[in-house]
Amino acid sequence: MTPPPSSGATEPRALAMSGQRNGADHGGRLLWLGVMAVALTILTAAGPLLHRRLGGWALIGIFVASAALAAAAARLSERARSGAALAIILGAAAAMRLGMLVAQPSLSSDVYRYVWDGRVQGAGINPYRYVPQAPELAGLRDNAIFPNINRASYAPTIYPPVAQLIFLVITRLGDSVLAMRIGMLAFEVVGCAALIVLLRAIGAPAERVVLYAWHPLPVWEIAGNGHIDAAMIALLLVGLCLAGKGRMLAAGLAVTLGTLVKPAAAFALPVLWKPWDWRLPLLVVATTLLAYLPYLSVGRGVFGFLGGYVAEEGLADGTGFKLLTLLSGVTGALPHAAAVYIAVSLTLLLLLAVAVAFRRDRSQAAALQALGWLLTAFLVLSSPHYPWYFLALVPFLALKSTATMWVLTVAGVLFYDAVPDVGALPSYEARIRAFTLLLLLALAYDAWARWYKPAPAAIGGTP
Repeated sequence: MTPPPSSGATEPRALAMSGQRNGADHGGRLLWLGVMAVALTILTAAGPLLHRRLGGWALIGIFVASAALAAAAARLSERARSGAALAIILGAAAAMRLGMLVAQPSLSSDVYRYVWDGRVQGAGINPYRYVPQAPELAGLRDNAIFPNINRASYAPTIYPPVAQLIFLVITRLGDSVLAMRIGMLAFEVVGCAALIVLLRAIGAPAERVVLYAWHPLPVWEIAGNGHIDAAMIALLLVGLCLAGKGRMLAAGLAVTLGTLVKPAAAFALPVLWKPWDWRLPLLVVATTLLAYLPYLSVGRGVFGFLGGYVAEEGLADGTGFKLLTLLSGVTGALPHAAAVYIAVSLTLLLLLAVAVAFRRDRSQAAALQALGWLLTAFLVLSSPHYPWYFLALVPFLALKSTATMWVLTVAGVLFYDAVPDVGALPSYEARIRAFTLLLLLALAYDAWARWYKPAPAAIGGTP
């Protein structure tokens, strides 16, 4: 009679079978991740054509589908953590952006102003001095850039000095929209690398970078439309990496430079500041003065079109604030509503900034979460009219996502009116109301999830 196999003989076989199953599961996840990567790359490449042919509904569908695929890929890649998964994510992200470079900018004309500002500086002229249609700049006009500049007849440039320096450098390398968009993609590479460093620093899977890399907003607005926000995001994330290594002054310098590209980066300063340390505020002031110094020949004109922009976007009379507009639609016109709304919003943001600056938990994870809250509060209260203003929030989906962040970065697609005569959308006002209601629902959910949602039971504990 053959004796039964000993337990020592079965254990290696069981381990081998378990390893084979795990290997098969891992390979299956990588296969599905690859399928999603190919599908999203094809959808992105076809996106501009679909948008032109089918109109706004196609763009909305593309944004929703792309965001859903990015979220699904994040869940899948976290279970298939490997160099191969990260390579698929980054390879697909690069392919999506290269596909977008083939199409002309379709959702914004801001990139033409970037090239123009760089060209003006290259000619030795202060970019804040003249509007593009000024006769003094007639010799710089061409048929590729000048006809596409928005507000050319009445608005001097609005972009801060570090943005102007970036425009100058890139246009010295190539005086074209394509060169500017490639320059923004170079900043995006730096931003993605910094985001991966941050994810690893807080113990999160590096594969979560997919929530930024595959998100439709940076694909369309940085690769597609070349927005300068890419430089701000890169400087902001580099500053946060430096802060995690304890190099607080270097972090403050990077964040200040980012603020002088787009002001939203300033919300990282209270996160970096250590209570009663005077060095960071002094560094911020000194860096700002040095950055503006080359442009001070125009005096107060260095603020460019800022005042006109505030009035044009309805931020002075309150008509540009979506929450206030929604309230006024219910209650009717309220006396001094704009002044009260602005005062309350500024007070709330100041209180949040102070609370963040004096927080007890000084860990990197807490700092990143606090910055996500500050940026979210700012964007909810200021309610910008342009989706690319929400780009600053997209990296925080990878770091610590909330429902509100998803609504702001995806539902902002409702603001676009780039192809008004095809596939007619509901009125702009109706879309703004829909966006605001979605935002309120997301805020309510996040509040419930933070303060009232039951915590999951510990493993092995009582459910």
